[in-house]
Amino acid sequence: MSQIIGYASGVFDLFHIGHLNLLRQARAQCDHLVAGVLTDEASSHKGRPPLVPLHERLEVVKAMTCVDEAIVDHTLEKMDAWQQVGFHRLFKGDDWRGTARGEQWERDFAAVGVEVVYLPYTMHVSSTNLRLLIQQL
Repeated sequence: MSQIIGYASGVFDLFHIGHLNLLRQARAQCDHLVAGVLTDEASSHKGRPPLVPLHERLEVVKAMTCVDEAIVDHTLEKMDAWQQVGFHRLFKGDDWRGTARGEQWERDFAAVGVEVVYLPYTMHVSSTNLRLLIQQL
């Protein structure tokens, strides 16, 4: 039987327990986990650039024992990452479920036999909330 390759991408700015939860849960559902770290340009959907530079975010994600490989992800269009990595499962937080982009991923990946797996979002923490707290200091 061949290895199941999983792919989880994110900005991973101000790395926190929610990020770790996502990566751990993804790794538990595949044999080899590739994490994509979004560039500043690809994270524009957040409305502001990350506070931590890309090369540092990439190094933090690479250091996680649950991650087998980390790459730079240049776009939210995950078909590009699929063509590069060849994963079998795309892991996303369940905050993407039911969104236009999430539904597009489901359609696109169903056509190539890739499963989109939504993992529980850690509700009490986010990089956005951490950024707000930092700004208040």
